[in-house]
Amino acid sequence: MIKKVLISQPRPSSEKSPYFDIERKLGVELVFRPFIKVEGITPREFRQQKTPILEHTAIVFTSRHAIDHFFQLCQALRVTIPEDMKYFCITETVALYIQKYVQYRKRKVFFGTTGKIDDLVPLMVKHKNEKYFIPTSNVHNTEFSTLLDARKLVYHEAVMYRTVSNEELKDQPFDYDMLIFFSPSGIQSLQKNFPDFVQGDTAIGTFGPTTAKAVRDAGLRLDLEAPSPEYPSITAALAAYIKKVNG
Repeated sequence: MIKKVLISQPRPSSEKSPYFDIERKLGVELVFRPFIKVEGITPREFRQQKTPILEHTAIVFTSRHAIDHFFQLCQALRVTIPEDMKYFCITETVALYIQKYVQYRKRKVFFGTTGKIDDLVPLMVKHKNEKYFIPTSNVHNTEFSTLLDARKLVYHEAVMYRTVSNEELKDQPFDYDMLIFFSPSGIQSLQKNFPDFVQGDTAIGTFGPTTAKAVRDAGLRLDLEAPSPEYPSITAALAAYIKKVNG
């Protein structure tokens, strides 16, 4: 029986979120607690990477975290971004977030439509003469760089923020019937904060193939995996799973 589910992400800001439909329609309690958090690196740590930002003509943003930590670090380094800098973003939502730091209309901003890296790369190829700077986390895969290398684009990746375990979880009760994870880092945080965790009847669900692999590699049982052809979103998959288990 699924009565209480831990969603390892921040609580949605919109009350129209499908998560709240699940609570209302299926009578379960959803608790939102991030298992990981993102923090910036220091100016000294960035300088050690020896990647001058102003030698580039375009910045690539794959998340709002990347935008926040890029501009905050630029401010700390006293780096002024030129007016003609171009920005390539993974989605329109990420692109619009740039307005928090710069005047959107005065910048040349490009964005993908699907939220996938392989949708953004062709857009970058159309501007193949740009020198791309890509802010990244200390935890990232090589898929992006492999695609850029194949297209022979000029780019540099630099770590500007890090993903760390949210140790505040240690002091909180852990009485869930199901856990939902969105990154391998979340699984690592579970093992770090709750080293005595025994899965037993606790169901585990994931979104994304790398997270699913992390669950199996940790020796845990994976009960729900999304996306799938039938359930492209984690909320649709979760709702179907709860209905099935709770009858």
